[in-house]
Amino acid sequence: MTDARNFSSTRRAALAALCAVGLHLAIAGRARAETAASEAPARTEWSSLKAEEQELLKRHADRWDTLPPEQQQRLLRGTRRWMDMTPEQRELARTRFKRWQQLSPEQKELARKRWHHYRELTPEQQQRVREGFRGYKKLSPEQRQQMRERWRNATPEERQKWLERRRARHAPQP
Repeated sequence: MTDARNFSSTRRAALAALCAVGLHLAIAGRARAETAASEAPARTEWSSLKAEEQELLKRHADRWDTLPPEQQQRLLRGTRRWMDMTPEQRELARTRFKRWQQLSPEQKELARKRWHHYRELTPEQQQRVREGFRGYKKLSPEQRQQMRERWRNATPEERQKWLERRRARHAPQP
């Protein structure tokens, strides 16, 4: 029973990390896309920052002027996103970050690999993954546990058949 709980909490932590990494990478990718490739980031003087930005970035204050402009811009984008968040969004971000910090290096690497794999999917495949996750989250904790147990106890052949049935159910109709 303890092994099942450990596996469940490890799996849950990995899933939370995957979500956190996904959010981070999606936001970072969007921010990079908004900056034209040919534009060189401009250096930002510490004195030109708003008081709230300086407060949030104070741990970088003593070395701000030596940071590369790209890093300054990344930090500023993150700070401005943070300032635009609601208190609920900030709390959710803090919670996810704490979960991420608690993961082992192996769990973090697995989450990164899963995120990269997800990003390689077509938009339709990504949508199916999101829908599947929403459906999974709607299950009761007992139903989720039963599903995990069934998967864990299945043979490779049974798992393959299960995946094939799911793919067939979700395949686009001609």
